[in-house]
Amino acid sequence: MTSQKSPQTMKPATAAKKLGIYLPAAPAEFQEGDVTRDELNTLLTSPPEWLVQLRLNGPHPRQEVARKLGISISGLSRAEADEAYTTAQIKGLLEAPPEWLVVERARQAGVHEENARIKVERAEKAAQKERAERHARTNPNSIAPKAR
Repeated sequence: MTSQKSPQTMKPATAAKKLGIYLPAAPAEFQEGDVTRDELNTLLTSPPEWLVQLRLNGPHPRQEVARKLGISISGLSRAEADEAYTTAQIKGLLEAPPEWLVVERARQAGVHEENARIKVERAEKAAQKERAERHARTNPNSIAPKAR
């Protein structure tokens, strides 16, 4: 006797996150029922018109709004701009940026610069360590300088 495996399902909120859409803007039938892995794959490979329009015009979830504005989700929270925005609203903010958006974009640029600086610093330290190890392997009797 073999048992049939039930299909793997996910809650609508999880499926919406995987699709990159704002759940309250999705059709009621999507919001109310569980979504199987096969249904999700179908939505990803051949999206219905409602999904295409939702992705194009919004409203968009917070992570998508933050990405399109070039800021972090925390930046949206600091600005108390937590609602879902449509594509038109996002374009309007980018065309005439309010003070909070200018500040948050500058903050995000600073974070990116700092991350790049740290990455370069770590790469330099790794290269220095590699050179020291290579020197120690090729000259076993010498005292290798310590890598910092």
